[in-house]
Amino acid sequence: MEFLQTTAGINSIWVGSAFLAGFIFKRLHLPPMLGFLLSGFLMNFLGLTNGSLALDQIADLGIILLLFSIGLKLDLRGLTKPEIWGGSTVHALLTILFLTLLILGAGTLGLVHFTNLNLGQAALIGLALSFSSTIFAIKFLEEKGELNAMHGRVSIGILIMQDLMAVFFLTLSKGEFPSLWALTLPLFLLAVRPLLRHIIDHLGHGELLPLGGLFIALAVGATSFAMVGLKPDLGALIIGMVIGSHPRSTELAASLYSFKDLFLISFFFQIGLSATPTVDHALIALVLVLVLIVKSSFYFLVLTRFRLRARTSLLTTLALSNYSEFGLLVTAIATKNNWLPPDWIIIVALALTFSFLLSAPLNSKANALFDRFAPLLHRFETKTRHRDDIPIDLQGAEILIFGMGPFGTMAYEVTRERQGDKILAVDHNLDIVKQHHQEGRRIIWGDATDYDFWRKIDLEKIKIIMLAFTNHQANMLALQEIQSTGFPGPVTASSRFDDHRLELEEAGATAAYNIFAEAGAGYADHVCRTTGLVCKTQFIVPSTGIPQYPTAGPEES
Repeated sequence: MEFLQTTAGINSIWVGSAFLAGFIFKRLHLPPMLGFLLSGFLMNFLGLTNGSLALDQIADLGIILLLFSIGLKLDLRGLTKPEIWGGSTVHALLTILFLTLLILGAGTLGLVHFTNLNLGQAALIGLALSFSSTIFAIKFLEEKGELNAMHGRVSIGILIMQDLMAVFFLTLSKGEFPSLWALTLPLFLLAVRPLLRHIIDHLGHGELLPLGGLFIALAVGATSFAMVGLKPDLGALIIGMVIGSHPRSTELAASLYSFKDLFLISFFFQIGLSATPTVDHALIALVLVLVLIVKSSFYFLVLTRFRLRARTSLLTTLALSNYSEFGLLVTAIATKNNWLPPDWIIIVALALTFSFLLSAPLNSKANALFDRFAPLLHRFETKTRHRDDIPIDLQGAEILIFGMGPFGTMAYEVTRERQGDKILAVDHNLDIVKQHHQEGRRIIWGDATDYDFWRKIDLEKIKIIMLAFTNHQANMLALQEIQSTGFPGPVTASSRFDDHRLELEEAGATAAYNIFAEAGAGYADHVCRTTGLVCKTQFIVPSTGIPQYPTAGPEES
């Protein structure tokens, strides 16, 4: 028992409670991050706050890696779209105005924690509560494979704009403007970009790859921005965008995935450790959760005014129907500067937690909610549609192949040689789509893991669908979406491991192809044919479809 009172013992309790709570929430089909939050509150309630783990520093690393990963995947041109900059700005103004009036109204009624707030303080709380959670939305979109969906891109774009607003506030909160050296950052980024790309080219595929990503995010991006008085998180985001077009950016982001998730646990756990809530704090936080109905309604109304479909607007709204960790940061700085009473950081922390608990099940049932209320929601649509949200033309294709990496490209070429222009390729990377267009291939932009994509195409003429992803999760998500459309034709998929091949077939794939095992057998067969090497008779193993050679039998050259 004495060990549990030591810092090492408390560290063990922290890790154990976070794991168990996260595991329980995972089993309940809720985000583990909610378990991390509640375990932090529990540790705070029990007085176990004297551990030696540097949670704040670990949490900062998690946020830096999160924003760096976003930058790697972010299309900067997307922020210039009206629904992104216009939608985020209009929504912020409406939400801040509504919350300011609501808080001042509560003060006139004499409600506790509201009575002494002036107009500026009410507006500051409104600003903090107008943001939505970047971490929550991206984690949920990532888990559902919807980052590249239309609603995923709109959600991320709005979140980035909100983050920029938060950065602007945090800059002003310091009481000083960035250094004049900040004006040289664009030149620095342009100068260092070729060097960083060269480094990525030579990182290999081992432990240097994630370490190189951490170096670029922290030592180059975050540090360079901090040195000129700008927010380090913004530096990590920008440097990710600078190198995001590199062919290995996806691999780099994947190598950082586990580190990012591990570091972010500290962020959520730390929120719970921040203070001890009272009944009054909890009641006000619950009222603020009810206010989310209005905040979310503003998202839906604004996005439909920008000509997005009701479904896209609803899924974006649900992803953003929560309060933000950046709002908590804004509140923390405001209380530190004595701009707000200290109670408000507890209230906002609780509202953030409760909003996650509400938002998680809503996002899990997002498609079912739309199907149920579709007739009502369609009434809010405009007569014209956003050009990125209209039906997709499959150009008379009968065969669709998804994923135009090296393996997919080879499969496309062989199929096109035999079937002509009946085949159409689809890829979610715009740069890859442009490259294949220039090389004369029939290809369109789209994401096989996107529920929306399958609702914007007509599968009536499609006879075969080929999934050529090397990412197993992408294959499984795509297969799930295809099955949800009721497509009756054969669906084939590729895999890197035999257990993945079996899992794909069990999930409904007509056939799955182990690209490593079968490529090796094909290579051996190719050697026999091209070198004159005497090879034994080839036969096919029915269970795997892999060519094999018997140990005895007639030889043939």
